[in-house]
Amino acid sequence: MTKKIVIGMVAGEASGDLLGSHLIEALKAARPDLRFVGIGGPRMKSAGMEILFPMEKLAVNGYVEALRHYFEIAGIRRKLRAYFLENRPDVFIAVDAPDFNLGLELALRQRGITTIHYVSPSIWAWRGERIHKIKRAVSHMLALFPHEPEIYRKAGVQVDYVGHPLADLLPVEPNRAEMRETMRIPLNAKVFAFLPGSRQSEVRNLALTYIRTARLILQKLPDAHFLVPLASRQTRTIFEHALHENEAHDLRITMLFGHAQDAMIAADVVLVASGTATLEAALLKRPMVITYRLPALSWWLMKRKGYLQYYGLPNILCGRFVVPELMQDDATPENLAQALLNLANDANTVAQLENTFTELHLTLRQNTAQKAAAAILPHLQNG
Repeated sequence: MTKKIVIGMVAGEASGDLLGSHLIEALKAARPDLRFVGIGGPRMKSAGMEILFPMEKLAVNGYVEALRHYFEIAGIRRKLRAYFLENRPDVFIAVDAPDFNLGLELALRQRGITTIHYVSPSIWAWRGERIHKIKRAVSHMLALFPHEPEIYRKAGVQVDYVGHPLADLLPVEPNRAEMRETMRIPLNAKVFAFLPGSRQSEVRNLALTYIRTARLILQKLPDAHFLVPLASRQTRTIFEHALHENEAHDLRITMLFGHAQDAMIAADVVLVASGTATLEAALLKRPMVITYRLPALSWWLMKRKGYLQYYGLPNILCGRFVVPELMQDDATPENLAQALLNLANDANTVAQLENTFTELHLTLRQNTAQKAAAAILPHLQNG
């Protein structure tokens, strides 16, 4: 019996789980003899991956939060490194999560294991010095954005641009009327989608601000409706507690369990925590205001290492401020409400944004999972 080719994989959060699951499916379609093992979420498990540690243990954000969980995360990485050195995979694929994965990749590559990093770290935005560690740790980089490959070519790192999977998954022309009908929302209603993030810490940092922003909008638009998609029971509980603490159950807020993309399609304007969701909003052609809040120390440390004037992916990819960003101390309910109302009342700006985001969508639509699989397959030895 032919021995199966083993691919080690690690994803650290929900977006990586989605990327990883599609990549597993594409690789298995080309090579059914592959076996996948490592760290992933429910999607990667459903795609056939053997899970060694729960992905949730790695999903922390900010320097302070990472320090709080440092020993647990370091212990997982140490055990995983020992496992892969004893049970050598034919290839190791790191799906994003560079703070966890680069050290692991370095140890594996030094022992002769090919390491492929899927999703370039944001070295064009901050911590550019990581290119030196990446060069030592990564055999092959798979980049999601078109401006990234040149950085790696100059550094002598093998790289392929594979596009962004969300551009493949999301429709170029979302049907807002159909979505509103499905959600039983009148077509002429003013609807705001408020996305406070997928992590518990993000929702804790933003829930109160979002609730106060909704109150201010209702003073100007008494019929406004708010959709708040929440990623888990834990994040929903946090947001419900904030509503209760602020006696805000009278607000016209509909909380959704997931369904973030549906909420964005249905909305006139989106308020979104900086991250992958900003790209989703752009690909769904929605005007948005981007915001974020971190504990003061985490924000200070991050600011020191950043060197772009933009935070949100739509602005970074377009190379200009196409949508407003209100971060940290600027993220007051008053500022956010005014920025959202400005977009809600400006049909010309909304039409221009839709055109800009359509161009971006077509650039990023590259059949990503299949393109990534095609880049990986030459690294595998024939079984």
